[in-house]
Amino acid sequence: MKAKLISFGVIEVTGQRFEHDIVIAHGKVTKRRKGPSKPFRDEFGHTPLSAAEEIPWSASRLIVGTGANGQLPIMEDVYREAKRRRVEIVAIPTAEACRLLEAIPDGDVSAILHVTC
Repeated sequence: MKAKLISFGVIEVTGQRFEHDIVIAHGKVTKRRKGPSKPFRDEFGHTPLSAAEEIPWSASRLIVGTGANGQLPIMEDVYREAKRRRVEIVAIPTAEACRLLEAIPDGDVSAILHVTC
């Protein structure tokens, strides 16, 4: 899947631009619904990725783009759930995550891409 972090806050996936965090699963792009993680914001100083969100566990690998500067916090419960489900998490800055997505055939991976910080 062709993805590129265009600038801080803007990502392009297969020619379509988004100005919000996205989730990629089964070749489809949707908006990340981070509301379930907002109660943890004060603890992290930023809304983290928590297992309370709808995480696409369907693939054997989950790529998490941690933002332009790699600062998206990922809560330990996400790693525990991934281990339980036997899903590998690759957490890297979003620009790197986009390059990795391009190298993997569609359907073999899911992703959550943070477009700021």
